[in-house]
Amino acid sequence: MGMPTHLSAGEIEEFGREMDAIRNEVMDSRGAKDRDYIMSVIKWQRLMALGGRIVIFLSLIVSPWGGLTIASWGAFVTVLGLGAILLGLAKIIENMELGHNVMHAQWDWMRDPQIQSNTWEWDNVCPSDQWKHSHNVVHHTWTNVFGKDPDIGYGVLRVSADQKWRAKYLANPIVNFVLMMLFQWGVALHDLEADKLLEGKKDIKEAIPMLKRVWWKVVRQVRKDYLLWPAFGALLTIPVTLVLGLDVLAIAGYAYLSVVIGNFIANGMRNVWSNAIIFCGHFPEGVHLFTKEEVEGETRAAWYVRQLLGSCNIGGGKIFHILSGNLSHQIEHHLFPDVPSNRYPEMAPRVQALASRYKLPYNTGSFARQFGTTTWKIWRLSFPN
Repeated sequence: MGMPTHLSAGEIEEFGREMDAIRNEVMDSRGAKDRDYIMSVIKWQRLMALGGRIVIFLSLIVSPWGGLTIASWGAFVTVLGLGAILLGLAKIIENMELGHNVMHAQWDWMRDPQIQSNTWEWDNVCPSDQWKHSHNVVHHTWTNVFGKDPDIGYGVLRVSADQKWRAKYLANPIVNFVLMMLFQWGVALHDLEADKLLEGKKDIKEAIPMLKRVWWKVVRQVRKDYLLWPAFGALLTIPVTLVLGLDVLAIAGYAYLSVVIGNFIANGMRNVWSNAIIFCGHFPEGVHLFTKEEVEGETRAAWYVRQLLGSCNIGGGKIFHILSGNLSHQIEHHLFPDVPSNRYPEMAPRVQALASRYKLPYNTGSFARQFGTTTWKIWRLSFPN
């Protein structure tokens, strides 16, 4: 499914003018309410992260390790799990509603040096500057265009019958699962175009500068999550163990391990959730893909049409939208990537009504529908057509 054929060139341009009008109206109305929203999200995200880390550390108190207390493994797992979930939710919000949207320059208009697209470095192993190139520049420009948008299947999955089938796609379900579990690592390596490197279409020398940049960020993230925070947690136990006359090294070791486990679970939560939301916005049944020939000489109005047809929304409540970074409004995000994400819910009904008037599909559905059809498509397309 490509570009629609029932609209004349004039109708497409009029559609584009009406889209511009929606965008301009919202952009002109940005103000204190939007500023309060993003500052509130930042505050609550940081409080959740701090709370999660505190609870993870407190899990040691109810654990049977080291004799701090007489407690059950069940209590330890429960408290550690609660802390990890809080930290995981904080990481999800930081990546989705904050990092992703800040790096789209949605909040640059505030002129706040702490919330600028060119200075924000998100909590992810993918360097922010690399993400902005592969996502903001390449993907948002060439959304769903074969040979232009590397996000079609992320170079490892077959997500359209128009992709030539190869035996490697039999592993689609397994690759999809691994990518979901390790999503931040897949994102970090995505811009390297590993498929082209393996096929000899790209020289490894071209990838070396990017690999060095990824390595810098990986070292930074691994050191933070699996060395510094665990070490800090271990140090906090020393005064208690000295007062109680307990084994300092044993208790510190247990604290270190608890923080490592908590961070590992939190990162895993963020990987699975961000993968699911992003896939549900791009690959469900009914999404349109395009050829390079179809977008030759494309006007801004035609670009609007392509973004509408190549994106999918997910239904949900306010908390769901925040946790998804408002990418549950993927259609509005692709149409207006630099509009503050908190304005997408009010824009969605207007965009849907406009699409209906021009007889263009507006792909929206429940999370179950979008995730289910995406997963089924990935499994079905692992086999020849």
